[in-house]
Amino acid sequence: MTSPRYVLAGLGLVSLTLVVLGCAEARPSSPAAAPPEPTKRIVGLASWYGQRHQGRPTASGEAYDMNRLTAAHRTLPFGTRLRVTNVENGRSVVVRVNDRGPHVPGRVLDLSLGAAKALGMVGEGVARVAIVVLADGG
Repeated sequence: MTSPRYVLAGLGLVSLTLVVLGCAEARPSSPAAAPPEPTKRIVGLASWYGQRHQGRPTASGEAYDMNRLTAAHRTLPFGTRLRVTNVENGRSVVVRVNDRGPHVPGRVLDLSLGAAKALGMVGEGVARVAIVVLADGG
């Protein structure tokens, strides 16, 4: 039979171990993750949409404002900021994704009228652009 003295000593040792472990500083199990690599440049055709959609709800739920610097992309999270550069003239603008699209095959982005003006592509309607993701909206 085990002596009560040994049982108490064992419980004391277990309690002390738990207290020490509970006070220990938590450390990450692995080193901090490196920042993600810069997004590759996406080059493709962009179009723009304007007056016909003015005031209507976008896929994100906010009202479309053709004068703001916004864009529609098929998969990027709402709120994602993109630097869009017109490859033909070098003009750039930063836009925020707030809608889904484009719904025309072969196009990578639909821009608001305001963004299209900044890029100098209103007259043409479609322009070859380079897109870089600046900040994720998620």
